[in-house]
Amino acid sequence: MNRKKKMNNALKSKLKKANAKLHKSNKPRYISKAERAAMELETAQETAQETAQETAQETAQETE
Repeated sequence: MNRKKKMNNALKSKLKKANAKLHKSNKPRYISKAERAAMELETAQETAQETAQETAQETAQETE
């Protein structure tokens, strides 16, 4: 009985591991505080560049 139980447990654990690999979690990836700060800095720079380009275009249109 002990040998059967041991073999069944081994097979069950292999099945569980295989199923766990198939079903990925929907949990979002962890982003560290430093990475979030860097991302915010990048977006701030991008928006600043976009607004600078828009104002340059507006002034170019006004001068025409």
